[in-house]
Amino acid sequence: MQRIKTWQLLVLLLLVSFVAATFLRLNNIGMVERRDAVLTADKEGDASATEARLYDLQRYVADHMNSGTGGFYLEGQYRRDAQDIVDAATNDNNPNGNINVKAEAVCKPQYKVWSPAYVQCFTDELAKYPPSPDPAQNVTLPSTSLYRHDFSDPLWSPDFAGWSVAVALVIVLMIITRLISLGVLRLLLKQHYRGI
Repeated sequence: MQRIKTWQLLVLLLLVSFVAATFLRLNNIGMVERRDAVLTADKEGDASATEARLYDLQRYVADHMNSGTGGFYLEGQYRRDAQDIVDAATNDNNPNGNINVKAEAVCKPQYKVWSPAYVQCFTDELAKYPPSPDPAQNVTLPSTSLYRHDFSDPLWSPDFAGWSVAVALVIVLMIITRLISLGVLRLLLKQHYRGI
């Protein structure tokens, strides 16, 4: 250990740091590829493929450092589910039937031509029936938080990136220890020569 110079440790640290950064970047690229596969499956509308890709992404992120996804949404699935809810609400039939036809059946025999009296009669007949529900107001869309996914990566993982980061930290500790020991040695030497 004494034969290795501090500048040699610094060069070694530089090389190991480059290797660690490369492996960390590869982990991130692997996550991006898997997240893109999830988003592609979501756009295609295949729920089982989306679920499989999400599981793939979750497993990858859990095993690799520097692969956190941040938050992303399954926008296609949300739109499909929201449209299904709106369609189901729109297909509800009014229990009173077509009230415009009923109002016209009452008012048309009384008034042969269109007039303000006909409009008043028509309005009065429509007022007898409760308004049909407005699907836009009665629909409760699903919460967007149900479609948001955020997978967190571990602080350290036993893969190439993790081990190269560990080696870099060991080298940093060696350099710091060496610098501290050199500083202490110099202080001791100065005090020793002052005493002489």
